[in-house]
Amino acid sequence: MKKQHVQLSQADRESLEILIGQGEQPAKVYRRALALLELDRGQTYTAVSKTVHVTIPTVSGWAAKYATCGLQVLHDQPRSGRPIEIDGTERAKVTALACSTPPEGHARWDLRLLADKAVELGYCEHICHTAVGQILKKTH
Repeated sequence: MKKQHVQLSQADRESLEILIGQGEQPAKVYRRALALLELDRGQTYTAVSKTVHVTIPTVSGWAAKYATCGLQVLHDQPRSGRPIEIDGTERAKVTALACSTPPEGHARWDLRLLADKAVELGYCEHICHTAVGQILKKTH
């Protein structure tokens, strides 16, 4: 008899089987659901890791997280990421600046000139020319 690493409740087992049967899931969710079902059926971490093509510590982590969080293990928690330095209002101001008349001595705005002018006007503390390019690219 193999060691059962995860014991799913009947409701969780049915939910996972329905989820896998639908087929319209992201690969990450599908793999995690399949791994939990296989662990519930008594498969080893090694066997499950080969089945879903992940490492043994990953499968072990999913099992441990299921024990604490339940089916929330299927979805990643939101990540904090880097904070937004320039929000929508300032982005709109940069875009409007790019549409305005360029300063004297220049035929048109370039990205470095826009970045310098945005800082000078106080739209943000600092911005690089590549960030200005991304702002303008998103607004076409």
